[in-house]
Amino acid sequence: MAEQLLPGYCIRRGSTLDRALLVKFMQRTYQQISQKHDLPHLVHTVEQYLSTETPLWWVEEEGGATSSISTLPLPTPPIACLWVGNVIDQVFGDRHANIFLLYVVPEHRRRGIGTALMRYVENWATCRGDRQIGLQVFESNTAALNLYNHQGYQTQSLWMVKSLHTDK
Repeated sequence: MAEQLLPGYCIRRGSTLDRALLVKFMQRTYQQISQKHDLPHLVHTVEQYLSTETPLWWVEEEGGATSSISTLPLPTPPIACLWVGNVIDQVFGDRHANIFLLYVVPEHRRRGIGTALMRYVENWATCRGDRQIGLQVFESNTAALNLYNHQGYQTQSLWMVKSLHTDK
């Protein structure tokens, strides 16, 4: 059942049957960041982590097209996705929500959808008793960094990587 997220947009809960669509949204996200098109590991990530314990929400435009044989609206393709998991805070030991993916298709960005999704997940996490929400964001993703900073998120740690090149 969908509910209004913002005027013109509704949000609905996804399910574990949405694996292929979630992979597609993850591919869009990582292709925009890395320009790499071969991302088969994302299928494995979704298979491993998508469950009833890791909620998924889709944002769609309200008032989709109607069928020629029915006055019921046809489903519209999602324009945004929010996938949330659970993590354990390594300092205090508390379980809390962690945003695995927040993605808005480029044509719908800068309309408040990301901010509305952040409020939505904060309300959801508060209702289930979480005291914080975590997320990971690429340092080069300035739009996302700005969104999260405006929402009051602060850097708690840095995830650092080093490429290991092997000579053969």
